[in-house]
Amino acid sequence: MADSSRPPYRFSIHATANARHAGVGGAHDGALRVAVTVAADKGKANKAILKLLATSLALRRGQLALVAGATSRRKTVEVQEPPDDLPARIRALAAS
Repeated sequence: MADSSRPPYRFSIHATANARHAGVGGAHDGALRVAVTVAADKGKANKAILKLLATSLALRRGQLALVAGATSRRKTVEVQEPPDDLPARIRALAAS
């Protein structure tokens, strides 16, 4: 179980909205690539990105927050109560 006293963990993503296929994997300039099929309209793509990341990283959606880059392709995501192996999970997805 995650320790609630752990500091939040932040990482960068490279987002692609309105993609043909949704998915998480690969890297772009050191950031995890995330693609969603939803158009970037009024935050809909950002919500879809966070939902997809939660599923891909086996986290609860409420643990994730977008803390920078709301209107940019380069975004910073913060994870509250991160599990010990979260960096390894992210590296594995970036390598796929």
